[in-house]
Parts: sequence; structure tokens; C-alpha cells
Amino acid sequence: MREEQRTSLRGVLTITFLLLAAFSPASAGQAPDTSAVGIWQGALDVGGSKLRIVFHVVKAGGESLGGTLDSPDQGALGIRLSKVTVRDDSVLFEVAAIGGAYEGRISGNRTTIAGRWKQSGAALVLTLSRTATAIEVRRPQEPKPPFPYRAEEVSYENRTEGVKLAGTLTLPKAGGPFPAAVLITGSGQQDRNEEIAGHKPFLVIADYLTRRGIAVLRVDDRGVGGSTAGLSGATSADFATDVRAGIDFLKNRRDINPNSIGLIGHSEGGIIAPMVAAQSPDVAFVVMLAGTGFTGDQVIERQLQLIEEADSVPPAKVKSDVELSKALHAIVNSGNDSAAIDTRLREHLRTTISEWGEDLRKNGIDPEKTIEGQTKSLLQPWIRYCLAYDPKPALGKVRCPVLAMGGALDLQVPARENLGAIEHALKNGANRDCTIKLLPGLNHLFQHAKTGSPREYAQIEETFAPEALTAMGDWIDEHVKK
Repeated sequence: MREEQRTSLRGVLTITFLLLAAFSPASAGQAPDTSAVGIWQGALDVGGSKLRIVFHVVKAGGESLGGTLDSPDQGALGIRLSKVTVRDDSVLFEVAAIGGAYEGRISGNRTTIAGRWKQSGAALVLTLSRTATAIEVRRPQEPKPPFPYRAEEVSYENRTEGVKLAGTLTLPKAGGPFPAAVLITGSGQQDRNEEIAGHKPFLVIADYLTRRGIAVLRVDDRGVGGSTAGLSGATSADFATDVRAGIDFLKNRRDINPNSIGLIGHSEGGIIAPMVAAQSPDVAFVVMLAGTGFTGDQVIERQLQLIEEADSVPPAKVKSDVELSKALHAIVNSGNDSAAIDTRLREHLRTTISEWGEDLRKNGIDPEKTIEGQTKSLLQPWIRYCLAYDPKPALGKVRCPVLAMGGALDLQVPARENLGAIEHALKNGANRDCTIKLLPGLNHLFQHAKTGSPREYAQIEETFAPEALTAMGDWIDEHVKK
């Protein structure tokens, strides 16, 4: 489960980036002031942590300036600047895609810009310095062609939901029919590579397994890439039907062994995989990567506590945030009357405003707008389903072999407690072949980490730990050969 699911109302600005294409023209009508052309770098102080920001300003052609914005620590690169305005010593970089803007004054020697980043009602001090080169974001594990296997662009229908799904199927070059794995992404709209923080873990996993002789299907989530959105209000149960459609697609291919099709799910995908396997005898194996063994509200509350502790939030603040989260979740889970729940959520948030409202005001954020956004978020069908869903009954019905792996530094789905609950549920259901692996030093993305905080994800160059890949590949080999 992702950090953005947290229901804390901490006064910390989180910039949500959308990856968009390159440059856009800015103002026209006269020759532009080119004094701001170049690379500008600075760092936002966000809740005590530094978030590096890089602006690339270029002459876009004709009478306009353009450029892009990078946030290397969030793995977001090439966000288009919607407008660049330079007049005398005043500079304005607008980023419409994320509702943000930077406004400042350039120094006389054109080497620094002093100003503020504005977004979501907040204004944070940001001083930029001109630099010759931008920060390099390295991802050494990303596979590069030529590949010793075939990659095929595929699409198929989920007729149950009226959704078209598009993805990539990688297959060994010779032999067959092959065992296969369907990859299932974590929460939020993910592309087929499950790209997050500049990493592409599913690309790395697919490359590794296909080199070992296992076909891999990875697919864009609904509304992403080549996949259609389907009806609004979809939940994990609806996404499970997308996975079922992927299995059916593979079963009808001559180059796939229909008796050796398994599921590999990460985070929310680790919830969906057992959900599908419990209902379908066509699933030959399940690999749960950072899957859960508790209800969603329990996981998110524990996640909030651990992440805030790792980020050095004062203990009293951690306690109050967790208590608020529990109270909000209890209201959401209290019934089916959305209007009544909406009213109760707003009332509860307003009564606790003295505890957290000042933090928001210090960052220039209107508490009332936060209440509005928080309430709408908690009433989304996916969130409500997630908070209430208990994975144990489905786990108890899974009869195929299961490998459950977790990183000891996972703060989003704490591995020790969740792996224990998963193992207990599987064995109570008489599953005769379950393997539990706790991997030291790895975080929620299965990277070698220092604290496990989501703030580290983009800063770590490794995408997926080699020992986690090996453990998964060896276990699948053993079971498909059986």
C-alpha cells in the first residue's frame, strides 16, 4: 500500500507529480528575456526533509521560453512547464499539471533566484542556483536491449467489466509451451512496469524471470497507457477480474502451459492474487510480495505510525495522528449511508482542529480545504473497500503453492507481523505448500534501504534486490518443474 493512502493530517506538503512530455512555449509577442535560460537547482524543506527541485529553462523557439521540472528525490523527471515568464528581475515558472508555480527574483549576476514554491495553498521558500549539469538519476538494473527473449505487445478484453487491457508478454526465444506469471501492481493507477519513484520493478522482474525460462505478462492498470478506464468506483474485487482475464488470455496461447500459470502480486497485488487463487483452480502458484495479512485499516494505521517514527515526528504527534486515523477509519467502516458518514467525518475533523490545524496554517494551508479533501478521499469506493477488506478468508481458501516475501525494513506493510498472519491463515486453511521469507535490510519496494522510509525510494539506485529475485526465481522453478 502506498504512502499516499495515509490518513494523517500532518502539515507536510507532498508534491504529486505527473510525468508529462518535454517543452512547452511560454509567452509570445516579443523577444524573450533569456537571462533565466539554463539549469536551476534548489531544495524544499518539507517536514524537515530536503526535496531537491530542478528547473530546465530553454528557448523553445521563436518568441517563447519553455522547460521542464524534475524532482529527483521523487523519481519524477521531465514535468512540462506550462508557462515561463521573465520580466526584468522577476521570474515565474508555472506547472499547470500539478497546480504549482515558482515565483522569485533573479540576482544581478544571474546565478541565483530567491523565491517561493506555491502549491495546494502552501508557499515554501525555495532558493535556486544556476548549475552546469542536472542531477543524474541512475537505475542500473533497468534492462537494455538486445534481449535474449521475445517481447510481444498484447491486448485482451475483460468482458465481465467491459475493460480493454494492454500490456507486454515476454517469452523465451525457443522451446515451449512455457510456464507463465501474471504480474499484479500495487495500489493506485500503475503502468505495466509498476513505475514508482523513477523505478520500474516489474520491468526488472519480467526481464529476470523470462531469462530463466518463464513467460511474464505485465499489464497497464485501468485508465493507464493502453488500458481503458472502465466504470468509476472500481475496487480490488473488480481488479481481480482483470487478473482473471489475463489468465484466460494466457490459457488460449499455444506457447503457454495452461497448467503452469501463476500470479505475482506486489502490495495491493499481494491481496488480489490470493483473492483470485481462492476462486480459480487455474492458478498454479502465488507469489505475494509485501502482501497483507490484516484488514486495510489496521495496515494503514500501523504504516502511519512506523513512517512518522522513521521521519522523526515527535512521539506525541505520532500518537495523535494514529488516534485520529483510527477514529476516521471507524467512522468510514460504520455503515453504508455515505451521506451520514460524510457528515460524521466532517464533524470529527472539525472537533479535532485544535490538535492539527495549527500545523497546516504554519504551512499556509487552509484547514477547511483539508477537511474537504480528506472526506472525499475516505469516501471513495476503493478506499472504503480497502479499509474493510480482511485477506484472511481468501488466504484460507488458497490450495496452490504460495511464496510470501517481505522486507524487514518495510514500513508500509510491516513484514514480520503480516507474514506471520499470512502463514497462519494459509496453514489454518490446510495449505500444504506455503513458504514464508523475511528478507533482511529490504524495504517495501524490495530495495536495500537504511530506514525503510518512502522518502528513500527515489534516492536508492537499486530497483529490486538480487536476493529477492533469486529467491522468487528458484521457488517458481522448483514448483513449475514439479
